[in-house]
Amino acid sequence: MRLAFRQRILLILICLGAVPTAAAMLGWALTVRSTTPASGALRAMEGVGTSGRVLIETLDSTRLTPAERRALNAHAERLNSALLRFQRVETFSRYYYAGLGLIVLLAGAAFLYASVRLGGHLSRQLSRPIEELIGWTGHIRRMEPLPPDRPRRGAPEFEALRTALREMAAALERARAREIEAERLRAFRETARRVAHEMRNPLTPIRLAIAQLARAAPPAQQETIEVLVAESGRLEQLAREFTEFGRLPEGPAAPVDVAELLTALARSSVPPTMTVRLALDPDLPTLLGHYDPLHRAFSNIVRNAVDACGAEGLVELAAVPEDGGVRVEIRDHGPGVAPEVTDTLFDPYVTAKHGGTGLGLALARQTIEMHRGSIVLEATPGGGATFVVRMRGR
Repeated sequence: MRLAFRQRILLILICLGAVPTAAAMLGWALTVRSTTPASGALRAMEGVGTSGRVLIETLDSTRLTPAERRALNAHAERLNSALLRFQRVETFSRYYYAGLGLIVLLAGAAFLYASVRLGGHLSRQLSRPIEELIGWTGHIRRMEPLPPDRPRRGAPEFEALRTALREMAAALERARAREIEAERLRAFRETARRVAHEMRNPLTPIRLAIAQLARAAPPAQQETIEVLVAESGRLEQLAREFTEFGRLPEGPAAPVDVAELLTALARSSVPPTMTVRLALDPDLPTLLGHYDPLHRAFSNIVRNAVDACGAEGLVELAAVPEDGGVRVEIRDHGPGVAPEVTDTLFDPYVTAKHGGTGLGLALARQTIEMHRGSIVLEATPGGGATFVVRMRGR
């Protein structure tokens, strides 16, 4: 039966504590046994004492001189005293070593218990974070969100590993989102290219036919002709935007003067019924890119701001240097963007305007991202919308 990771760690830690303890206790027992007075020595001493008493009793003390009797008595007293002391020492040694053995046994048991408890604690401290991190790798593999972070005790290395895994999971999620978005845009571009091609083929004869009808139609049909002209023009504009959405910038990149581009847009894309305010930093760096696609991208954003204000009010264009690049803000003071379309505002075919194609802001984002930039939507203080474009420098 295969032991779990925690059980294996616990067994190893217990062995590391218990085996040295058992070896030390065994060595101590062997040492004590070799140094403890043997019971045979006590019996030998008692035999010596007995034979000495017999010898003294068999001697005829009447024939001894007083000096000899005194020496014999002194010898007998010393012999008895030595036997008594030896008996006391042997009794003390027996109790001493028995108590010492009990103490050592209790100390060994306590140390073994402490080893088991410490081994259990260390095994939990090691196995729980590792098992948790193994579970996290499963979440990452299944593309599931990681559990919420909470305060934990333990080695700081595990916390660093948790942080690294969270960062890796976030990076993988961003990479997956970018790949999905890129694939979706590729599909949109291919669809737009085909739709634009299929729309342009019949549009030309339709426009010619409408022109012929307009020349020969009676006044009663002029309104119908105007509807046909307007709708065919709308279809042509849609086909043009489809073509632009499905087309990548062509030719080599060249320096682009952002201040000149925004100034031209302020003159051409903002109607005279509106007020335009320019705030352009004189130290703006030039960007390396394609002027025409960038002009169309910023023009779509400006037109979106104009439409949001109903061709009245104020539109602000501001640009400042930022991190070696340029930060552009296009701000309107209209009703703002509805919350339900905020997250999908830059997706193709998403629009909140009547008659809009839903491709203007999608084209703008596509072009800006192709120039290594980004675009986000922010709320304008007091009402309205602010599009913030960040573009890298050369």
